[in-house]
Amino acid sequence: MTDLILKPGKERSVLRRHPWIFAGSVDRLEGRARPGDTVLVKDADGRALARAAWSPESQIRARVWTFDCDQSVDHAFIKRSVAASVARRATHPWLAGQDGVRLIHGESDGLPGVIADRFGPVVVVQLTSAGADKWREAIVAGLVQATGCSTVYERSDSDVRKLEGLGPVTGLAHGELPATLSIVENGVRMEVDVVGGHKTGFYLDQRDNRLLTGQLSAGRDVLNCFCYTGGFSLQALAGGAKSVISIDSSGPALLTAARNLALNPQLDASRAEWREDDVFQALRGFKAEGRKFDLIVLDPPKFAPSAAHAERAARAYKDINLLGFRLLNPGGILMTYSCSGGIGQELFQKIVAGAAADVGVEARILHRLSAAPDHPIGLAVPEGEYLKGLACQI
Repeated sequence: MTDLILKPGKERSVLRRHPWIFAGSVDRLEGRARPGDTVLVKDADGRALARAAWSPESQIRARVWTFDCDQSVDHAFIKRSVAASVARRATHPWLAGQDGVRLIHGESDGLPGVIADRFGPVVVVQLTSAGADKWREAIVAGLVQATGCSTVYERSDSDVRKLEGLGPVTGLAHGELPATLSIVENGVRMEVDVVGGHKTGFYLDQRDNRLLTGQLSAGRDVLNCFCYTGGFSLQALAGGAKSVISIDSSGPALLTAARNLALNPQLDASRAEWREDDVFQALRGFKAEGRKFDLIVLDPPKFAPSAAHAERAARAYKDINLLGFRLLNPGGILMTYSCSGGIGQELFQKIVAGAAADVGVEARILHRLSAAPDHPIGLAVPEGEYLKGLACQI
């Protein structure tokens, strides 16, 4: 076994069970290790701390598989970890009956760099670290065994793989894809494109927030910005919205959204309008027209992929929330989100509060919004809390 020796004092985060070991914490590697190989992490005095996956090209030099140094990291270990992660979802009451569920959420489930989403009979897996990439076969086998799903499709095409020295890998890992794939989420049917859709094909993290949007939409004029394939829009219609305008810059995404609406004949399509436009420009256009709404959803793409981009991203979040507050009727609700890991919860609230103050409106927080419970946050890994949101009423 190759040993990874930490610099003096750098063992503290590992003792607190944080699974990342950064390049600046590493003193030396005793022995040889290829990317993804398991190394034994030791402090400067030689005390064993954890077993981790080695990644020489990443600033995160190692990601911990287990803090039990007597535990072997092998094919059986990976399959047990996958099975345990899947089993945790099976006991959560909020996930009962859902066709779409995140089965593995990386470090929070003890499987760093592994994402797995289930859409009915299909599991989509995304491997973003050198360690996860090395154990691909065991991960896929574990998913098939634990879920009984007929198909596993790999979408390891995230840019973060470049930081690990890895290229993209996509395609069937097990079985065959069905001709069409859709899921029912809280009573609404949605098409899932596991081959060409964003991430794994569908944003499961917003499931509960979409449901809340529907519950708040009755009798309201709703504006859904950055609507993608219409998840918030369809839940708003299901909740009894008077009207729903949905805006996105992607024509293909809007075509999918329109198909999703057609999959739900119980919804009143005459209340829905789809617009292909730049959201910032569209909102300024509404302001010029004097148009107002009762509920606005702002779910933009990631403005800050890391803390280094936080300042520039903060200006973008400020601008979009300024526009949102200006377009609300009295008593209106702004449901605003950030999925940027570089923008923390406290900073995001300050940005939104600043936007409200600049517009001259008083706002109160009705709900703090976060990812659904199949996207858990490791208690020792606050960096995992990437999605944050606020439902603010003026």
